[in-house]
Amino acid sequence: MYEIDASRIDLAEEFKRKPYGRHSAELQRVLNRMRSEPFEGHYVLLRDGPSGPWRLAQLGRRPQDPIIPTGDVFADKMAAEWAVFKLRWKRLTGQDLTLE
Repeated sequence: MYEIDASRIDLAEEFKRKPYGRHSAELQRVLNRMRSEPFEGHYVLLRDGPSGPWRLAQLGRRPQDPIIPTGDVFADKMAAEWAVFKLRWKRLTGQDLTLE
């Protein structure tokens, strides 16, 4: 399985600048790894209606388990995506991202 190199802060910076669209091959590998985490505890974003805020949540162990909101709420989708990226980074590398 692909291991994320925690020293590659440049990849996190690339994601922060451009979270959508085409990414470099190396960033795409990182995103693929992040998105293929085990179901349990996987971070997801929820939205209440087309104009509601974005809420951070985690999946349960099985698909039928309830989705558990974390209490974090974001008005801006890009801020929400960045928060998820940082959480997944920490989960997979064991290190906090120092970028804000």
